[in-house]
This record gives sequence, C-alpha cells and structure tokens, in this order.
Amino acid sequence: MQIFLLNSKKSSTFAGMKSILFICHGNICRSPMAEYVFRHLALEAGKADEYKVSSAAVSYEETGNDIYPPAKRTLAAHHIPYAHHAAHRMQPAEYHEYDYIVCADRSNIRLLRAIIGDDPDGKVSLLMQWAGENRDVSDPWYTGDFETAYRDIVAGCTGLLQQI
Repeated sequence: MQIFLLNSKKSSTFAGMKSILFICHGNICRSPMAEYVFRHLALEAGKADEYKVSSAAVSYEETGNDIYPPAKRTLAAHHIPYAHHAAHRMQPAEYHEYDYIVCADRSNIRLLRAIIGDDPDGKVSLLMQWAGENRDVSDPWYTGDFETAYRDIVAGCTGLLQQI
C-alpha cells in the first residue's frame, strides 16, 4: 500500500498560499493540536500569511465537538494559542482545496481513502514523515499521554514548515 508521498504540488484556492489540512480520527485531539501548533510555528517564523491551515476527522463521531479538554490544557501549557473548534469529517471536495493532507496515523490514511478514493496528486502524507520518521503519532485519546503526542506534533509540524 503506497501512502507516504511527500509532494509539493499546488492546488490551493488561496492565491500564493500553501494550504494544509491535518487529519486524525475524531478531530478533537491530534489534528486540531497540529493545526494550532503549525499556525504558531508559522507565526513565529514570520510566515503566518503564507498558509491556510485547518483540520478534519475521518469519522463522524465527534462532529461539532470542541477540542478535547486535555488537548486544550496541553496547548495552553506550551503557550500555543487556540480558538473554539468544531470537529468535522473531511468531505471529498476538501481534497481539491488543500495542497497537503497530513494524517496523524496510518489508520487515518486508510479511512481517508474511503472518503477521497485515490490520491492522484500525492497530497496525503503521515505527519511524522515530515520529521524524518516513518511512524504514527500515538492517539492520546487512548493513551492519555498528551505530552508525547504534543512533542511528536511539534516535530512533524516543524519539519513540514521547513520543507514546504
């Protein structure tokens, strides 16, 4: 199964901007954390205006829900600003709106294929690949370890920002 394509093809509807959609299972922990971490890193690098950044789920389970409280606490502990969030499942049309679709784990990629079908433009990647590692960001919903997930997310987002 070919799933790890790091590609720089452009499809953004925002002229001159690169667009990134972070994906996790429910869109209440890892993907919104990645969204806000990436935004913060881009702001610190003076590049905030260069990116359109959002997040989505591969399931409907948490639709409409805000960021999970322990994920909010982790972001706050690291001085990462965040806003009210409403989880949503990725829609097929969103494939064409984003240059990069970055998944937290392989299961997300598998479930994403059921939503978008093939990835003809090579937009889909695994977050930790951007940090030079071929592994998943563990799901803190199950592990309770939001700090480890945060560290992985920072590493992946830092690599992504440096490489695109």
